[in-house]
Amino acid sequence: MIQGFKEFISKGNVVDLAVGVVMGAAFGKIVTGLVESFINPLIAMLFGQPNFDSVKYVIAGTEFPIGNIITAVVNFFLIALAVYVFIVVPMNKLKDKMKKEEAIVEPAEEILLLREIRDSLELRRAKADASMNKSSLS
Repeated sequence: MIQGFKEFISKGNVVDLAVGVVMGAAFGKIVTGLVESFINPLIAMLFGQPNFDSVKYVIAGTEFPIGNIITAVVNFFLIALAVYVFIVVPMNKLKDKMKKEEAIVEPAEEILLLREIRDSLELRRAKADASMNKSSLS
């Protein structure tokens, strides 16, 4: 049982998952800072208050505090936009640039030399075949 647990833990997927969780937690702090330092003040500038938490809907004397939901939805879309603009778009541009650089890479010198040898051997074989065909026709 302990051996099985060791194998499970030592697999690459578990380690990758652990790294992802740690990175996600660190990124969560960045997102929290972005919301508190940029998005909430932006909302306050546009709407006069930093969030919509005080918005309530009253039906038959019962209050429904829908402001929390509105704040969460607005924050989600603003964060998604910020992540897209500042992370996804630059990463896609970087990936495209790397693909173009990979496509431009010249073959290694060894590959060029091997191609020359191959072409030379094919030429010799073609000449040998041609001379055999001439001698067999005679």
